[in-house]
Amino acid sequence: MATQPKGRFAVYTNALKNISARTGTPLPSLILSFGILHELTAVVPLVGVFYASRALGVGEAIVNTVIKDTAVTSPSIPNDRTEGAHSLVLWGKQKVHGWVEEGDRWAARVGRRYGIFGYEKRRPGEVDDWNDVLAAPGHIAGDVANAVVAYGVTKALIPLRIGASLYFAPAFSRLVIEPVRRAAMRPFRKGEP
Repeated sequence: MATQPKGRFAVYTNALKNISARTGTPLPSLILSFGILHELTAVVPLVGVFYASRALGVGEAIVNTVIKDTAVTSPSIPNDRTEGAHSLVLWGKQKVHGWVEEGDRWAARVGRRYGIFGYEKRRPGEVDDWNDVLAAPGHIAGDVANAVVAYGVTKALIPLRIGASLYFAPAFSRLVIEPVRRAAMRPFRKGEP
């Protein structure tokens, strides 16, 4: 009789084992497939949204709207009927504002490392003072704003990305991961030239 996994990941372990058994996909291959698909579903929207917002010229307007909209707090006190909706809207605004701040830091880090988004490439051994970089007036403009929008949209798509990665992981494993694994292991099998 097999023992049931215990601990805080037991639910996920059981779910993955069930998917593996149902689809006939080895568990390690399934996990690797999910990881690869999850990263692909991050890179594709990040690049696509960046170039779309650049082509449409909407990055700066979106970032400025989010910053302006979340900086103003509502002076009215909601009544009982609107309190739930108001708190949900407030939570959403705070979440989006957080994504803008995270995206700003991400764009600055990546931009300084590779010399993109209008940032000057950091010289080897040079240490950035992030307070100076992020405090520069109007630094969220142009490609930086487009990168921030792409980052925020990619973060907002996390539930869809996870669902798509879970859904396609068994097929990706069978069509890509397992054939590559078998081809890589072929020379190490006994009796093969």
